[in-house]
Amino acid sequence: MRKRRAPQLVIGLVIAGIALVSYWGSRSENPVTGEKQSVAMSPADEVAVGLYSAPKMAAQFGGLDPSDAEQRAVDQIGARLLERGLAKETPYRFEFHLLADRKTVNAFALPGGQIFVTRALFDRVETEGQLAGIIAHEIGHVLERHGAQHLAKAQLAQMLVGAVAVGAMDPNNPRSGAQMAALAAAGAQLVNLKYGRDDELESDRWGVELLANTGYDPRAMIEVMRILEAASDGHGRTPEFFATHPNPENRVERIEMAIKEKFPTGVPSGLEP
Repeated sequence: MRKRRAPQLVIGLVIAGIALVSYWGSRSENPVTGEKQSVAMSPADEVAVGLYSAPKMAAQFGGLDPSDAEQRAVDQIGARLLERGLAKETPYRFEFHLLADRKTVNAFALPGGQIFVTRALFDRVETEGQLAGIIAHEIGHVLERHGAQHLAKAQLAQMLVGAVAVGAMDPNNPRSGAQMAALAAAGAQLVNLKYGRDDELESDRWGVELLANTGYDPRAMIEVMRILEAASDGHGRTPEFFATHPNPENRVERIEMAIKEKFPTGVPSGLEP
């Protein structure tokens, strides 16, 4: 006689319900944008997580770059973007790090304000404005609380995967739950990837805003996309930057739209390239 699965289904539904209530119950107001977001922590917690994780993250890319001059250049651009832009009015603690990795073309931000640029990407930019565009984009991730949002989504996905595993488990076939959980996990990754791409486009808009507010020509961000697009190794492999960032064609179009919204009569002369 086959065992009844009703208890497993009930438990799975309860777990899923708790996960959803917890996720939607974590909504709070973004202190910068004023938008309501589902996040896993307070701004102070974001700062703490970023400070704790920064050394480990740097170690994955060969540590910090030993050049004091290049690190000062990154710090000065970051300080300028914060001092003259909206980013100054935030609860976050921004620090800018040039990583020693000369092979991985990438830049990223941790929750709370820890921002990283690899030496491989640093060496490819041609103007101060282009480097400022990269840093401004990463500041945008912090201001939009994308890291905290993804932590909340990851927690939700983990609980839902567990709920699927419990609810789908057949006492006569214990492996069935694990198989369903694997499928659910794959689906959760696809959802998070989609949100990640939307995050990148939001951060591009912040990049345009911060560059324009601090005297840089926001069209430098378009040139960064061209540089990244040209960074392919010729064998179909694109920079690590594009593992989480949208295709450059899509981003260029969105950046151009954001620039037109900022300067409807055209980009003024005199901005730094």
